[in-house]
Amino acid sequence: MQFSATQIALMIGGKVEGNGDNTVDSFGKIEEAQAGQLAFLANPKYEEHLYNTKASIIIVNETQELKQPIAATLVRVPDAYLAFASLLDKYQQLKTQQLTGIQQPVYIDATAKIGDNVFVGAFAYISEKVIVGNGVKIYPNAFLGNNVIVGENTIIHPGVKIYHDCVIGKNVVIHAGTVIGGDGFGFAPMADGTFKKIPQLGNVIIEDNVEIGSNTTIDRATIGSTLIKAGAKLDNLLQIGHNAEIGNNTIIAAQSGISGSTKVGNNVMIGGQVGIVGHISIGDGAKINAQSGVSKSLGAGKTVTGSPAYEFTAALRSQAASRKLPELEKRIYELEKIIASLTVNK
Repeated sequence: MQFSATQIALMIGGKVEGNGDNTVDSFGKIEEAQAGQLAFLANPKYEEHLYNTKASIIIVNETQELKQPIAATLVRVPDAYLAFASLLDKYQQLKTQQLTGIQQPVYIDATAKIGDNVFVGAFAYISEKVIVGNGVKIYPNAFLGNNVIVGENTIIHPGVKIYHDCVIGKNVVIHAGTVIGGDGFGFAPMADGTFKKIPQLGNVIIEDNVEIGSNTTIDRATIGSTLIKAGAKLDNLLQIGHNAEIGNNTIIAAQSGISGSTKVGNNVMIGGQVGIVGHISIGDGAKINAQSGVSKSLGAGKTVTGSPAYEFTAALRSQAASRKLPELEKRIYELEKIIASLTVNK
């Protein structure tokens, strides 16, 4: 797809400076961009590239001052970074909107209901009584189990598996390899030392505007629902246990695990490789540093780090103190020698 500087300015609410008829058909980093590409400059650290880049169009801040002439057409906006992100989003939407129709071979059960402007990629499997909303894109090798509901304009990438009875909201993005609705990890210990599986009869509900990274697993509830609330953003390689709840606009980085029945509040930030035990609650706005182990509930707005995790500033003081331990040990040793000599002299 090709766009002129004038068209781009209209899409992001910018002002053209230079030739509005200049066109681009792809994107590039400002230090590497070639003719026919669009770049942006938001960080003053890269300003030198503004004067030697080969990009045809550059998005810049309104306040950007030019120290020498440039060949590219500028599109000035209040915030170049946000404008560029918005443009990428619009570009992606245009590309996905072009995908429609049903490739072959696929399996779509006769009882399934498929909306308008839907794309279903080859080798996808859509089971009994599935409901797929308008504008949904289902890429190859995806599986939708019985009674699954998928809301409008959701994107299901290749190889995603959604088990029976799960509900996916509108404008959700689920990346390749993710499994939604696998059995929760429920086993009862028996007198003979074996474990009896507890049936997992619930489902998973994912609300609107959620994004889920690749190879993440979200287990179905034992009874009721595992719930991912609207606006949550989940990274790659996460494990969300049965009956867990992730709040609105909460963000979780890669390789973290949330154990069963834990409730994570709204606008929580969880770093990578965090482990959270089951049956606790994390308050709204809490922040958990990477590689932390959380073993008890956290109040709203708390910031913690470490394993076991504890209050962030106290943890930093402890770390600073621990670095002084060798010197402290040396001082204690010298003090013990002095005390010993005084004792002998008596």
